[in-house]
Amino acid sequence: TTQLYQQYGPPSFPPNTATPEEKNQARQRANKEITLQAHQARLWEATESPRQLQEIMTEFWFNHFNVFEGKEWVRYWNGEYEKNVLRPNALGNFRQLLGSVAHHPAMLYYLDNWLSSGVNTPEARGRFKGLNENYGRELLELHTLGINGGYTQADVIALARILSGWTIDVKDMKNGANNSSSGGYSSDQPTFIFNPRRHDTGDKIFLGQTIKGLAGQDGEQEGEQALDIVARQPATARFISTKLVQYFVSDKPDPALVEKLAQRFLSTNGDIKAVLHTLFDSQQFWSRANYQTQFKTPYQYIVSALRASDIPVMNVRPVDNALNQLGQPLYGWLTPEGYKFSEEAWLNPDALLRRINFVSSLGNGKSPIGFPPPPPGPPSNAVPLDPQQLIKTLSPLLDQRSIDTITTAPANLQASMILGSPDFMKR
Repeated sequence: TTQLYQQYGPPSFPPNTATPEEKNQARQRANKEITLQAHQARLWEATESPRQLQEIMTEFWFNHFNVFEGKEWVRYWNGEYEKNVLRPNALGNFRQLLGSVAHHPAMLYYLDNWLSSGVNTPEARGRFKGLNENYGRELLELHTLGINGGYTQADVIALARILSGWTIDVKDMKNGANNSSSGGYSSDQPTFIFNPRRHDTGDKIFLGQTIKGLAGQDGEQEGEQALDIVARQPATARFISTKLVQYFVSDKPDPALVEKLAQRFLSTNGDIKAVLHTLFDSQQFWSRANYQTQFKTPYQYIVSALRASDIPVMNVRPVDNALNQLGQPLYGWLTPEGYKFSEEAWLNPDALLRRINFVSSLGNGKSPIGFPPPPPGPPSNAVPLDPQQLIKTLSPLLDQRSIDTITTAPANLQASMILGSPDFMKR
């Protein structure tokens, strides 16, 4: 993360005497290089990894802990954020995942906590003057308790005070130094720093509990204590469990299954794998009534089409273009709640037409996705997809009526009909 910031961020920008064109070109480097490589890495993992549950949960957690790559410096860090925070913790412990997110510069920058300072603290001046509640609010509303989780505005303010001083060591990053004397940073999280001179050292009442104010480097432990508190809340267990049921079973979650998962969450101190075991062992998960009832998001649809077709993502730009057209660009949701997974959000005539156009290009072998650029486009000897191989791969989810319709169609249309079928649109 430090290298990315130094080589692509403000330290590498041209001086103020540079022309507007030179300044714009410097800022576009990150968009052209970092963004493309981060997207390529995500799509390679999604389409090629044999650890599909981990990939599915990485998608789940990125939406849960969403950051928007278009917000200035987030672009330098969001790929590393996914790689080193979300993916390795996707099947781990929720408290550990929550803490890793809270320490990462992508989240601290996206939700402005890096600017937050306790009132009248020694370094609360300039752009760092004043308490910023953004991260504290979203941590409670979107990351843990949920909007109806029982917290108040006073709790939001208390949490913002607790997390004051959790920031990014931008000055030292510019100088290429590791300033351990001011809190430093570890090799895993090189840009997080706790600044005690911007931390509110007063006592706080948070969710009915008193958190004693601590001075110096000990002040960081207030934040750890607050994260411990929210991770253990029954409201957090229910909120996470509800989202998991919506993600894996039905857009309308069964309250009984939610409660079962919530109890497992609490009894295992947030063991994500244990909660998923309970989910996958449930009658609701295996019910025929819930089989293939959920409409794939654009991301899920495109990734599953590429996996079923065995097309390697050698050229990421066409995939990015398709996701943009379908309304779900990678890392591209502006606000903190992330993309929705419901049918209501994604099923409409225009989206269906765009999906059909995408798989038609895959089916006839003319998609440039599987061929490295340049030159643009597939070679002249591009081979169309084999519809019989697709049917063999996807037969468990294609019903007999669909197969009968597809096999009686012209041979050059069969592959795209399979990938554009109502059966394949569902998960």
